[in-house]
Amino acid sequence: MGLAVACSNAPPEVKDYAVKLAADRAAKDASFKTNSDSPVPADHRDELLPLAYFPIDPDYDVPAVFKPAAGSAPTLVMPTSTGAQRDMRRVGTLEFTLKGQPLKLGAFVEAASPNVDTLFVPFSDMTGGTETYPGGRYLDLVRTPTGIYEVDFNRAYFPYCYYNPTYECPYPPAENRLKIPVRAGERFKHPNT
Repeated sequence: MGLAVACSNAPPEVKDYAVKLAADRAAKDASFKTNSDSPVPADHRDELLPLAYFPIDPDYDVPAVFKPAAGSAPTLVMPTSTGAQRDMRRVGTLEFTLKGQPLKLGAFVEAASPNVDTLFVPFSDMTGGTETYPGGRYLDLVRTPTGIYEVDFNRAYFPYCYYNPTYECPYPPAENRLKIPVRAGERFKHPNT
């Protein structure tokens, strides 16, 4: 058993990360397939499940520094997939380096939310419309006391309106449109569709 680990190309922590992420994805597929509150309609489950992902790449899991918004968090109106508007508060920005390029993304909470325990980070990138949903993808980050966050694009997911148009999904604001391709996280099963 020790020999197999010694001969592995990946460090143990990278292998553990990939195993955990693969298990989380399998659990999400199982939930979407069997739960009554699944966002994937029953008549589309065979077509959409299991979900498709880019290969797991630890280089897309990066630390970010959270810079809180100055003063009270400004409200931003985000258009949604149903044509409605969603009031969100920009609570700050996440600054990080991805593939050698310094980037930042706005972090939001619902305007009426009494706390900021979870940061909502909608984004789009250069894969939108060909490899990923053109309406963007999401990350949810649990608030940390240190101001340092793990931004793991391998966990980027499609908004539920991709599976079911009855869901109201905010579109990423202009500040969260990355000018690079992010080939990590959820993707189309059949690219260019």
